[in-house]
This record gives sequence, structure tokens and C-alpha cells, in this order.
Amino acid sequence: MEGKATPQQAKDGLSFLDKSLGSHPMKRISLTLSKLKMFLIALAFSYFAKGFSGSYMKSMMTQIERRFEIPSSVAGLIDGSFELGNLLVLVLVSYLGPKVHRPKVIAVGCFIMSIGAFLSVVPHFIMGRYNFKSIAASMANSSASFSACSPDSPLHNATDGTGNLDDLECEKAASSSLWVFVLAGNLLRGIGEAPIMPLGMSYIDDFSTEENSAFYIGTVRSVGMFGPTLGFLLGALCANLWVDIGMIDLDTLTINSKDTRWVGAWWIGLLLGGGLNFMASLPFWFLPYSLPKEGEVQVIKKSSEVFTITKEGNGKTELPNPTPSRPQLKLSEAAKEFFPALKKLFGNSIYLVYLLLTILQFNSLVGMITYEPKFMEQQFNISISRAIFLIGVILLPITVVGMFLGGFLIKKLKLNTPAMAKFACISFLLAYLVNLLYFATNCQVLQVAGLTVNYSGVKEPSFSQLQPLSACNADCSCEDHHWDPVCGSNGITYMTPCLAGCRGSVGSGKDMVFHNCSCVGESGPGNFSAVLGQCQRDSCTKNLPYFLLMLSVVSFILALGGTPLYMLIFRTVSPELKSFAVGIETLCGRVLGGLPAPIYYGALIDLTCLKWSKKTCGGSGTCRMYDTKAFRNVYLGLNSSIRFASCLLYIIICILIMKRFRRDNKKKNTSGVPEGTSFKVSTGAPKKEDTASGETSVHGDTHL
Repeated sequence: MEGKATPQQAKDGLSFLDKSLGSHPMKRISLTLSKLKMFLIALAFSYFAKGFSGSYMKSMMTQIERRFEIPSSVAGLIDGSFELGNLLVLVLVSYLGPKVHRPKVIAVGCFIMSIGAFLSVVPHFIMGRYNFKSIAASMANSSASFSACSPDSPLHNATDGTGNLDDLECEKAASSSLWVFVLAGNLLRGIGEAPIMPLGMSYIDDFSTEENSAFYIGTVRSVGMFGPTLGFLLGALCANLWVDIGMIDLDTLTINSKDTRWVGAWWIGLLLGGGLNFMASLPFWFLPYSLPKEGEVQVIKKSSEVFTITKEGNGKTELPNPTPSRPQLKLSEAAKEFFPALKKLFGNSIYLVYLLLTILQFNSLVGMITYEPKFMEQQFNISISRAIFLIGVILLPITVVGMFLGGFLIKKLKLNTPAMAKFACISFLLAYLVNLLYFATNCQVLQVAGLTVNYSGVKEPSFSQLQPLSACNADCSCEDHHWDPVCGSNGITYMTPCLAGCRGSVGSGKDMVFHNCSCVGESGPGNFSAVLGQCQRDSCTKNLPYFLLMLSVVSFILALGGTPLYMLIFRTVSPELKSFAVGIETLCGRVLGGLPAPIYYGALIDLTCLKWSKKTCGGSGTCRMYDTKAFRNVYLGLNSSIRFASCLLYIIICILIMKRFRRDNKKKNTSGVPEGTSFKVSTGAPKKEDTASGETSVHGDTHL
């Protein structure tokens, strides 16, 4: 039969095709799986690069907040600008996905991301040095005893030792608006990141077999997760380095990374992230517009006609019609088809529920990643750098394993669409139950005289009733807006040595000890002394291992069900809408989740602040101390509420998929197909009755 041949003939070099294809000489090419692998490697590296720079930026938000002396809500706006960048181009890129050269568009995106990373670093090189007020820094070169309780106290004119700021230096100080550069850079990073996921994932799904598609996508996402892991590890290292490293003698610093005035070297990792994103763009310039479907062989005639050989299960080889050439993109036609395609997509009830679920998931995930280091710092009395390190070393690798295992299980068990939906639903419900155990971890509020307790050490019913001044420091002429904490021998923290009523000192720099502190004696007998820094809350640190254990379990379970959930988008929409569907899903998640979540999370966290700093040039700056109990209730309560709503949507999407599955089974049975026969997901054009809603069959290879 014409166009058919035995497997042996095909094995002998496809020379049998010369007769059927004419007398022109033929060029035989092998299966282009190697190019698909090249694309997988390049896409995995781009995922690594964008994950590295993105997670590093997330880990540095607290450092940026302190460096520019801004509240958490403004820091959330900077973080959300990344999602705003996605909004500007994501719909267009996703809709035009199959009509453009996808690898080259991804290359352009990676290059724009590198420019954004470099732009974010600009403020560090044009701002002045970071200044903070500290009495120990002012007296670093003197070991003579002095009284903090005096109108002439060095604290009243204290700086970091560089002298007072004049008007010109004030413009360069942290009170200026140079954080706009960081916002603009993050915006560019969002624009550049937009095409990577929708175009990359649709490219894989288009040219790989249905059986391998989930495994490939899960592998790429798993490999990409090493980027956030290393990003957080580098963030932990840089958070432990002084922001002006190389410009001052670090031995003269009188604070450490556990102090809320500490600012790490936030800019270093952005330089490295920009370089990685530039490198990630290079391979995509050399990848083709399209590839043969995995499992097929292309035979190219010198006359540029392309034929595809598909191996059938009966041992024969079929020669279909010539492969169509790359379609010419016409913007007028693309614009005309946009709204019908959008209507068709939104007519899919399963996709709509999936979209709502994605939005909630983005809100919870982005809010948690952005403020998890700060939560751990406040709740468990550890430094930001250690919190970032623990997230990078423990949390993210577990997430990688869960994502990879989720894709592997789909491939190994050959789960059909209803089975994947059930698997994802059960995983999330289980994770939510474990998530409720977070509330069992508790930490007492730091005892600060005049802020959380009175000067006798007694907690008042309301913090608003407390006053920073008392009879024990009334003659000291103290300024109550400073934050230069000391820990009294009675276990109570005082906002400044002056407010502690200290009238003598010994030593200099980090080793300075204050004596004859009148307010320390207010709460009971003791030696009336105080040392630099806040008092430690050792009982809080003991709860950290239990919290990390629960966090790891929840992260693993969520990641395990994440890949099956993500595959639903490819199994429940029309094939020609896959790229568009991924783009809309990413857009809605980013705009309605990633953009507002850091802002409203930060605004609610700001409400729990008990002590704000004062900017060098006037105005409130960043928060120096939080009500840890209120912080915990706001942060964990918000996460739990969002995830509870997600549980309901998981159940709804499972019900909808099962209904469609039974409906499609009934259609198969009435058409004469025996019950129990396995069906594959439709990859051709959707049937007429399904086209109106943009839906495809949800049958898989096995039944649950």
C-alpha cells in the first residue's frame, strides 16, 4: 500500500520512500528528540535563573525595607511591581504563542529580566552610606565613662560615626525616593518573565507525547526550583554581610544581624541574577520554530517539502500529508480572533474554577514567601539571615522533591484527568489540616519598658496606655523616638540607654556596659546594669524545630499535588487554546494574587507594629518592633482563611471533572465502545459540541 512499509524497511534507512516521493534525492534526518532535549535543558536553566533572581529579591525585601526606611506596605508594592510587569504583556504573549517564534520570544524575555536586575542595583551606587543612630558607635573611640541620662548625652547627636548630615547628604539618604529604581527594575523583570512559562510549557506539550508531557513539565519545574533554593542561600549570606561592605571597617560596627537596624548587602545577588538571566537567553536564539512530534521522524526533500513518518502500533509506518510550514502572523487576524478565543476559554466551567483556585493559591503563596523570613525572625527570635538560610536549605529542596515526585507518579501510574484531580484535592486537604497546627507554636511578646510593659515590668491591658517616659528617667531629657535598645539585668529591654536611666558606662563599641541605670531597679533588686541589644527570648527559639517540621510536611504535600493540578489546564481546554489558557491563568494569578498579596499582607502586618523608626530627614521609617502575638494571628490567620476557600474550590473542580468524565463515558458507550475501555485525551480539533465551551475530553489512560 502506498505510503506504508514494514518496520525492517524503515530500519534500513527509509530508502523505500524515494519511489513514492519522486526522483529527487532525499535527505534523511533522525528523530529530532535531541532538539527537544536541548529545549528542555534551556528552559530548565531559564527557570533556574528566573527562580534564582526572584527568590533572592523576595529574601531581600526586609533588607530593602530597612535600607530605604519604608513600611512593609511600600515594600509589598515594590514586590508586587513584578506582577504588574507580567500584566503588561502576558495576555498578548500567551495569545500569540503558537503564532510566533516561541524560543526567540523567551530569549528576549530573559534578556529583559537581566536588564531589570541590573537597574535595581543602581540606587546602591548613587546613595550615601547607610546611617543609624547608636550611642556605642558615637563613643567607639573612647573608653571613658559617660552618662546616657543627660541633656549632653552622645545619643542626642548620635550617628554611625560619619558625622552629621547636611542638606545635600540628606537628599542621598534613605529618606529619598530612590527605591523607585528597585520598583522599575522589578517591573522589567516581570515583563521579561511573562513569556517563559506559557510559551515554554505549551512548546513542550505540543512536541512531546501525552505520556511524557507531564513528566517533562514536572522535571523542568523541579530543576527550576533549585534556582529559588540557591537564591535563598545567597540571600542568607548577603543578609549577614553589611550593606556597605568594603567601604567601612566592619570591626567598628556595634550591631549584628539580629538587630532590626541591620541592613545586609542586598545588591550583590541582583548583579549575579542579572548575569544568569543574560546567559539563559543565549540558547533560545538557536532553537527552531517547531519540532516533529516526539515519536515521529521527519523526512525532508531537497525541494523543501517536509513529510512526517509516524510509527503505528501495528508495526507499520504511515506517511501522512506534508507538514504545514510556519504560519504567517497577521496582527489584524490575531486581534479579530482574540475575543472569540477568550469567550471560548471562559465558557469552560472547569477552567473558570481552576482560575479562581489559581488566584487564591497565588495570594497565599506570594504572601507567605514574601513575609515568611520576617515572621520567623519575630516569632522565633532568630536573625533574618538564619530564617532565609533555613528556608533555602530545608523548605525549597523538599518542595523540589514533591514536584518531581508528583510528575513521576502521573507518568508511572498513567493517571487520567479525574484521577489527577482527586490526587490534587486529597493532597491539599491533608496539607490544610497540618497547616492548622501552626497555631500551636507561640512566642511571648518582647518585654520593652514603656512599650509592652510598664517600668515596673507589669503588662498593661493595652499597649496604648503605656508611655516611654517615667519618673525614673524624667530628669534625663530623653528623646522617645530613638531605637537603640539595651537589655537590663532584670530581663527587660529599654528603647535607649537614656530611657533606662543609665548614668555610667564601661568599655567601648560592642563591649560597652551601662551601670547605675535607675529604671532597671524599678522592677526589682539587681545590679542596675544594661548591655547593648535586645534581651533574648530563648523559649521562642525552642519552638523553631517543630515549626520547621510542620512547614516541611505542608510544603511537600502541596508540591506533590501541584503538578497534577497544573496538568488539568492541558487536559480540559481545546488544544489550540493551551498556550492562551496558561497565559490567562498566569496573568490572573499574578495580577489578582501576586500583585495585591504583598501589599495587603504588608499593610496588615504594619498594623501590628509597636515602634517605628524616624527617618534621618523626617517622617516615619521602618518598623523596629512588632507585637509578635498579633503578627502571628494576622499572618497565620490570613493564610488559613485563603487556604480554606481553596479547599472548597478543590472539591468543586473534582465534582465538575467527574461529571464530565461520566458524560464522556456515556457517549463512548452509546457509540458502541465497550465499557471499561481506556481512552486517550483528545489532541485533535475539539468536537462541535465541545468547541463552544473550549473544552476537550477528560479521558485518560486508566480509571481511578
